[in-house]
Amino acid sequence: MEDLDSFDRKILHVLSEDGRISWRDLASRIGLSFTPTLRRVRKLEDAQIIRGYTAVFDENRLLGTMGVFISVTLERQIKDVLTIFEQSVASLPEVVGGYQTSGSTDYLIHAMVRDLPHYQQLLDFLTTVPGVARIQSNFAIKTFVRRSAAFTGGELA
Repeated sequence: MEDLDSFDRKILHVLSEDGRISWRDLASRIGLSFTPTLRRVRKLEDAQIIRGYTAVFDENRLLGTMGVFISVTLERQIKDVLTIFEQSVASLPEVVGGYQTSGSTDYLIHAMVRDLPHYQQLLDFLTTVPGVARIQSNFAIKTFVRRSAAFTGGELA
């Protein structure tokens, strides 16, 4: 991890909670004046530690309330098959996360669906993607932690 001082960590912590905070309010929250705060934010952006700013949507209201983790094993792990699979899955609005994994499966997909018929539609699509050999699904019973950013350090005193 990059060498970050306490002000950098405070900036990241505040922005992870509220990416729309004004630069003046950010400066006030971290205890620096406006110009040094803005200079630090720009430095974090230039270093790609801050890669952008985004809105967080309520997946339950937009996609559905049932979270499902789908493990997919492919017939072969060659570049063309991997690329086709990734492009096919990335185009699905239900998919909120997709990961190529090590171990007994090739991919883990995190999707949100409204109900079991909606899940069945998603499953029907996945079975048509070329190269898919096996699919196993696990439904989330409860979400006990979910962060939009991995950075959780630098709490304000």
